[in-house]
Amino acid sequence: MSHEVNAATQPGAAATAEETEVSRETGDAFSAFDEGDDSPLAREMIATERQRQALHDAEFPRPSQTRVVVVSNQKGGVGKTTTSVNVAAALAQKGANVLVIDADPQGNASTALGVDHHAGTPSIYDVLLDDVPIHKVAQRCPDIDTLWCVPATIDLAGADIELVSVVSREYRLQRAVADLLDGPGKNLDYIFIDCPPSLGLLTLNAMVVAQEVLIPIQCEYYALEGLTQLINTVEMVRKHLNKDLHLSTIVLTMFDGRTNLAREVAHEVRTHFPRQTLEQTVPRSVRVSEAPSFARTVITHDPHSSGAVAYMSVAKEIAERGRQRDNERGQA
Repeated sequence: MSHEVNAATQPGAAATAEETEVSRETGDAFSAFDEGDDSPLAREMIATERQRQALHDAEFPRPSQTRVVVVSNQKGGVGKTTTSVNVAAALAQKGANVLVIDADPQGNASTALGVDHHAGTPSIYDVLLDDVPIHKVAQRCPDIDTLWCVPATIDLAGADIELVSVVSREYRLQRAVADLLDGPGKNLDYIFIDCPPSLGLLTLNAMVVAQEVLIPIQCEYYALEGLTQLINTVEMVRKHLNKDLHLSTIVLTMFDGRTNLAREVAHEVRTHFPRQTLEQTVPRSVRVSEAPSFARTVITHDPHSSGAVAYMSVAKEIAERGRQRDNERGQA
């Protein structure tokens, strides 16, 4: 049992034999502690562990066809890469076949997934500029067998400039992904493309190939300022380059329910984007922040942490919404 749960079983929170027997009968290992502990921290940890167990037992529906999701926000520091890798890891851990394409020259997604991305490593740069097939540069994540990553190296830093003179520059990634899905990647359930914090040619390539846009929004005021510009970019791409692209998901990150600002930002986003905004928010979490330093996602680094549980719940919502859209298309 995790250290978080053990903290709730210290003196002062101990259950009587009768309470323990009741908890066994109800199937809830924590019901005996609910009334005896007034500590907000203990209650929060117990609630998190209950949610984790429910998610562990839940089935995450797999899509009827590959979902290509671009994770984008031109503002940095909003949890874009963190959301990309942890949602991908959560879905893969529940049995889906998932590919993460790291299209950010910083290579942070590659780091978090534990794949090699030093200079000279075959990477997304080779796919975009030299027509190397994606399956030849993809690497399997060492923690999860059904999770792969196309790494980004420092070479990608100049790709926005180099792509300017390339024929069909906006469609380079689309053609590579189409070839992948027609061949070695035909069984993929999800492709997540982690974009740089800009709206240049790398992001444009990602939006041309994707059907869905996922936007992580930090629950602070500045995070809202660039949202209109990003939405306008999505609409421009949909109108001129990719009619299938749509904003499907907004994830509220770094949420602190104790502050009025976080609640106000969340309310504002939900008011304007009620269908796209997920119910689950992602709290600030030390475990989420430290996981990349171990070359892991928080899903495998500390599955009992509040951040891991939140991202598992986000992944479940994404999977269920995809199944709902599949059903709606089937009925149309």
